[in-house]
Amino acid sequence: MRKILATTTLMALCAAPAAMAQMDHSNMDHSAMPMAEDMIHAEATLNAIGDGTLNVSHGPIKEIGWPAMTMDLPMMAGANLPDGLEPGDKVLMMLGQDHEGMYAISGLEPME
Repeated sequence: MRKILATTTLMALCAAPAAMAQMDHSNMDHSAMPMAEDMIHAEATLNAIGDGTLNVSHGPIKEIGWPAMTMDLPMMAGANLPDGLEPGDKVLMMLGQDHEGMYAISGLEPME
């Protein structure tokens, strides 16, 4: 049993550097990426889908002091619109701030 455990541990230790070397993140700029703990979550109704923007109606968003309103919100670079979403759908939006401090949609999920 000890021999199996020792062999398994040795194999894991030998494989770790190879797995870690598959992608080098050292030259990537992650400063503009919002962190999950910085995200604001809000329920909304999707009214219209534009080129890089969504028109939504949402209730009050207390975390950032917004009253209930209908507005156009930009999508952050890299944010994807889930397949099948249509105007009238209820969604959960994740809002993050861009480098200028403006809020934008960083993610969207359909609500059931």
